[in-house]
Amino acid sequence: MILWGPPGVGKTTLAKVVAAHCDAQFIEISAVLAGVKEIREAVEKARFHRQQANKPTILFVDEVHRFNKSQQDAFLPHIENGAIVFIGATTENPSFELNSALLSRARVYVLKSLDESTLLDLLERALASDSYLSSLSIVLGDDERKALVSAADGDARRLLNLLELAVDLAHEDNGNSNRVIDVAVLKEVLAHSLRRFDKGGEQFYDQISALHKSIRGSDPDASLYWMARMLDGGCDPLYIARRLIRTASEDIGNADPRALTLAMSAWDVQERLGSPEGELALAQCVVYLAVAPKSNAVYKAFGDVKRCIKETGTLEVPLHIRNAPTSLMKDLDYGEGYRYAHDEPEAFAAGDVYLPEELAGKHFYDPTNRGLEQKIQQKLEYLQELNRKSKQQRYP
Repeated sequence: MILWGPPGVGKTTLAKVVAAHCDAQFIEISAVLAGVKEIREAVEKARFHRQQANKPTILFVDEVHRFNKSQQDAFLPHIENGAIVFIGATTENPSFELNSALLSRARVYVLKSLDESTLLDLLERALASDSYLSSLSIVLGDDERKALVSAADGDARRLLNLLELAVDLAHEDNGNSNRVIDVAVLKEVLAHSLRRFDKGGEQFYDQISALHKSIRGSDPDASLYWMARMLDGGCDPLYIARRLIRTASEDIGNADPRALTLAMSAWDVQERLGSPEGELALAQCVVYLAVAPKSNAVYKAFGDVKRCIKETGTLEVPLHIRNAPTSLMKDLDYGEGYRYAHDEPEAFAAGDVYLPEELAGKHFYDPTNRGLEQKIQQKLEYLQELNRKSKQQRYP
């Protein structure tokens, strides 16, 4: 099986519970430190244990996504012949990080972040545990408990680490044996505590996707929320600025060309002022992009053009729009018949074409009827009507 979930939700603990329940030998290796050699040694131990005690062995591989393809493949024959019971743990999406051969032999279980009530229960057990806190008597109020749980952000390991830090900084209660964790202690402990945000990992891509889709969905509240979540988690504001520029072109485009200008300005402000001052400009940009009229017409047109080029290959530039800097080129009719648009009525050479002859009449850009593109659409329709009426059609 594969246990997939964020840090501190009990993946290793769950594997140990399974091993204890099944009365199986438990061997743990970390993909960060181990390689094929360690896998073979673990398999040999499992075979020896099977021969001696006639009991199964659970091989638990933490951070299994860190193994490359050949290392992951090394498990396959031993899983197939039953030498080991394989349990892998990962914080990354198995669909992307694990090869299909290993995934086909395992069931994936998704573990969620721990909720507040579960973390409160864990905190209570830790406070009541003599072995955990070395028999110290800790005074911790309800508000302080909630603050620790909130800072843990669904991560049990993080909660216990924060508790240990708070205990180390706690002060004695008027000379008695109690140690008090108050607001001042928690401020010091939580001063640099960031919420979960794994740059380059699952959380990172989920949250940037949520920001982009909230803007595309014209929801300024959700857009602001996801931007703030990313900043709160330690995301580089300049990364967000770059994504906003992409969003301005991809999802708004010519429906409101000011969106791209504002996104560029927000990036510039962030670079000049830094955080936190520059982040307000990013917030302004996010709200503007969310409420702006939407169009992906340019994005679609660009994709269509690239596909067309792949399909049609290297088409010749029409002679009439070729450059003719030499007499030889002029003799070859380069530029022959070119109509200078500014000399034509309405600065438009009606009936002329600029695509290769094989693509005459082909349209890639299809403006929407939203924002400025509505006027662009009307302008293009008017020019196309002039083309149809023109008696100077270049291609029949």
